[in-house]
Amino acid sequence: MLEGVNVALGVTGSIAAVKVVELAHELRRHGASVRAVMTDASTGIIHPWAVEFATEHDVVTEITGRVEHVELCGRDGWADVFLVAPATANTVGKIASAIDDSPVTTCATTALGAGVPVVVTPAMHEPMYDHPGVADAIDRVRSWDVEFVTPRLEEGKAKIATEEAVITGVAKATSEQTLAGKSVVVTAGATTESIDPIRTLSNRASGRTGRAVARALAIRGADVTLVHDGGDVHYADVLGIESAAEMLDAVEAAVEAGADALVSAAAISDFTVDAADQKIRSGEARTLDLEPTPKLIDTVRESHPDLPIVGFKAETTGDDDAMVGEARRIMDRVGLAFVVANDASVMGAEETRALIVHDGETGEFVGSKDGLGARVAAELKTVLVQETED
Repeated sequence: MLEGVNVALGVTGSIAAVKVVELAHELRRHGASVRAVMTDASTGIIHPWAVEFATEHDVVTEITGRVEHVELCGRDGWADVFLVAPATANTVGKIASAIDDSPVTTCATTALGAGVPVVVTPAMHEPMYDHPGVADAIDRVRSWDVEFVTPRLEEGKAKIATEEAVITGVAKATSEQTLAGKSVVVTAGATTESIDPIRTLSNRASGRTGRAVARALAIRGADVTLVHDGGDVHYADVLGIESAAEMLDAVEAAVEAGADALVSAAAISDFTVDAADQKIRSGEARTLDLEPTPKLIDTVRESHPDLPIVGFKAETTGDDDAMVGEARRIMDRVGLAFVVANDASVMGAEETRALIVHDGETGEFVGSKDGLGARVAAELKTVLVQETED
């Protein structure tokens, strides 16, 4: 996700600085190179040696005759992005006022003046985060196209965002916004049909692929609505659902609100049952009458004949020709932009293999589900550009 990206990491004097070692490791796991800059206050919370170990680079703790701020964040500097994590209320206010009294604020001023993308991840007590002056400073800095990663409001604190959210913010700041202004609805995960108040019918889908697609779209600037069976995510508006009927209703409402495309990656239940009001007693044979559920993509296509729709198709044959044939069958039936076909054995796994089936050609993807999400985002961008030109 961050392959080849040089990240200058500014560390300030929040207690959340204790998380910087793992954050630096996570940035590097995603392909980034990291060099750190620390305020004096932050060195009292985490030793520069620990940060040097995590980044495998010398740490800047003062600005010297080497003009480290220009070397890192100048117009011809090393950094592709300047990430302030954590960012205290004090530092955010100083960045907003161009006050350069620490290596971090000096690098921030230099980066903003040089056109280097800046990402800020606030971390402070909640009353400080709610202070009108801090809110004004955040609004001012955000107006300069600085990417803010929203903190987690818990236990009276505005805690630093998760590593996943920070990585997403850095990826967005360093990615071309090819889908800016586009609204995309994405479905993910499994749906669940109630048999009684306790028992359900469902499937093995984890939702990783759909969430990876939604994240990749958001990184490229799209406004994403994610319809799934999980909790909230930081990169999309979430519509939580359980059953196939709930998913269909949520998708139709989201599409009707003005979507430019639908990516149907969820494993939607093909059958439902009339649920019992009370728990069915065990210990005896039971027959369930399965009723087919409406096909989501067919229903949406009927009401939105021109909407670009991306389909996903999981098969168990292990045969590429069979997967491609099935993908083309549903593509022709519903008029899909393209179909992502894979073997059901990848459900729940981190790595995947998929066939990207278009009307006239088929491509292969092998790699992480984050990588597949990026591939789908790139393919969808091409489709939407063609739609605009037509």
